[in-house]
Amino acid sequence: MQIGPDEIERIALGAAFLGTGGGGDPFVGKLLALDAVDRYGPVELIQPEDVPDDGLVIPSAMMGAPTVMVEKIPNGSEGMHALNSLQSRLGKKAFAISPIEEGGINSQIPIAVAANLGLPLIDCDGMGRAFPELQMVTFTLYGIAAAPMVMADEKGNTLQMDTIDNLWTERIARSVTVQMGGSSLIAIYPMEGRRLKESCVRGSVTLAMQVGEIIAEARTHGSNPAEQVMERMKSVVIFKGKATDILRRTTAGFAKGEATFDGLDEFSGKSLKVRFQNENLVATMDGRPVAMVPDLISVLDLESGLPITTEGLRYGNRALVLGTPCDSKWRTPNGVKLVGPRYFGYDFDYVPVEELARSS
Repeated sequence: MQIGPDEIERIALGAAFLGTGGGGDPFVGKLLALDAVDRYGPVELIQPEDVPDDGLVIPSAMMGAPTVMVEKIPNGSEGMHALNSLQSRLGKKAFAISPIEEGGINSQIPIAVAANLGLPLIDCDGMGRAFPELQMVTFTLYGIAAAPMVMADEKGNTLQMDTIDNLWTERIARSVTVQMGGSSLIAIYPMEGRRLKESCVRGSVTLAMQVGEIIAEARTHGSNPAEQVMERMKSVVIFKGKATDILRRTTAGFAKGEATFDGLDEFSGKSLKVRFQNENLVATMDGRPVAMVPDLISVLDLESGLPITTEGLRYGNRALVLGTPCDSKWRTPNGVKLVGPRYFGYDFDYVPVEELARSS
């Protein structure tokens, strides 16, 4: 399968949903991907099984606060600089590029890098959604090291990094990203094909494309895609309401805060709080958890059904809030330990969103 302009548009729409409010606005990344495909031709989308067991796979991504990415636009060369530097360090050429997450801008950066370098893109990622920290990937669950990694910025700075574990990769890289202006491009988690096949979330690029196709088709006919997206993703409605208070700040390389919604229709008289760190993490209705990481919490415009990012949410937005089951790898004890609510400081244990919906 080839990824050209139409596919890029669909992936961007779908990734805005899978990004759970974070991952950065896909619009900027889409422009980079469209320009790269226009210059160098479409990107071949391959399956993990197409990668030789000893073939080198390098995920490519942008790191930083989504609020910064709205104003600090990449120049388009950072991703190639980072990947070429990592290839030189390893003394081996990459066989293919992989997304690290299938959310927001990071659904598009790997396409742009793959087109520029003439490499295929693998139909997988390390999250099946978006998470705020570098160690929060299924690769970590399988003992794959984030380092050596390379960071690059729009000024021409590059930094090679070796770390003792993936959490230290996140800590040091986050500090460097702040010094680089709040965002950077990275090449990270270099691995052989055999390791990718056991550790990745499969089919995530195709999934984003399918969700995007549903949204695009509905927009063509002037209808709301929410019901069809819910059916495809096995999502549940956790709230319907109007945004009445938004606290958002950019700190330590993250966009952190919370949004409050007052209920509409069947949720009239109720209140929902959605807390986020780049991505939506926890939703509580009248103080009771109704959805939480690692499950997906997506905020959709009530009229159009289009996803709203955490940096794009505004007072008065009327929204439909959905909870979606995460990939099964995240529902293991190690997965919940790595990305569950207690890691983010919430004093409750993970409960799957569908169980919370049944008990409400």
